[in-house]
Amino acid sequence: MPKVLLAFIVASVVTQVAMLTTTVFLHRTLSHRSLAIRPATRFTFRVITWMTTGIRPRQWVAVHRKHHAYTDEEGDPHSPLLLGFWQVQLGNVVYYKRTARDPEVIRKYAKDLPQDAWDRVLFDHAFLGLGIGITIVWLIFGWEVGLMVAGFHAVIYLLMNAAVNAIGHRFGKKVYENSARNSQWLAWFVAGEGLHNNHHAAPTSANLALSPGEVDPGWWLVSLLVRTNQAQVRLSEVRFARPRVPGEAARNLDEMSPEAEEPVAAR
Repeated sequence: MPKVLLAFIVASVVTQVAMLTTTVFLHRTLSHRSLAIRPATRFTFRVITWMTTGIRPRQWVAVHRKHHAYTDEEGDPHSPLLLGFWQVQLGNVVYYKRTARDPEVIRKYAKDLPQDAWDRVLFDHAFLGLGIGITIVWLIFGWEVGLMVAGFHAVIYLLMNAAVNAIGHRFGKKVYENSARNSQWLAWFVAGEGLHNNHHAAPTSANLALSPGEVDPGWWLVSLLVRTNQAQVRLSEVRFARPRVPGEAARNLDEMSPEAEEPVAAR
């Protein structure tokens, strides 16, 4: 098999692992508290996030919660309706970093995720985590394939995450009354996140597929975690958020990520 093709295949697999970790851990578990995950599994997700993306979870959570607080209005970190489709599709990482580096945003939107000892020693050092991930691939497949995998993965992951925002707020079906859109074809590539209209309608739902015919690949991992007793779904029913009124004050975070309720098994 040609090295370039092998590198692309490996990078695609790594990217899907990163996408699943992003949607199940960073998004559904931390940002919206839709899931409760056992400590050992939660730590595993932290390690995978660190080695495949270099993301600091509290930063990702803060940026995402701010996006919900000001969806497609002044204050939204990455709205294609305000900034333009291609600006977000190609420059989403720039807008993300600009907001993630603001300590006031972190204080306001991620106060439930304070820095701990593991963050100080490991997880806040992005290049160390990414370097370990690249080294593992390098040792398995050789340095040439390892470097190509790193390059392919970085491009694919960044473009896929950008597409959730850029495409998810410009193109697709509008089932519920909000400014996001559903794209089932995109959902296949981004672990369910393409069902973006559904998510903005019911942010605390652990399953992004809300209607017959919709498929949320991320829910498959959630269901596996529940069946193996590694996670529990926190809400027994889909809870729809009230429609936002343009210009209103940012909504209470509890509407996006409710306080703990009795966990229930995934259905």
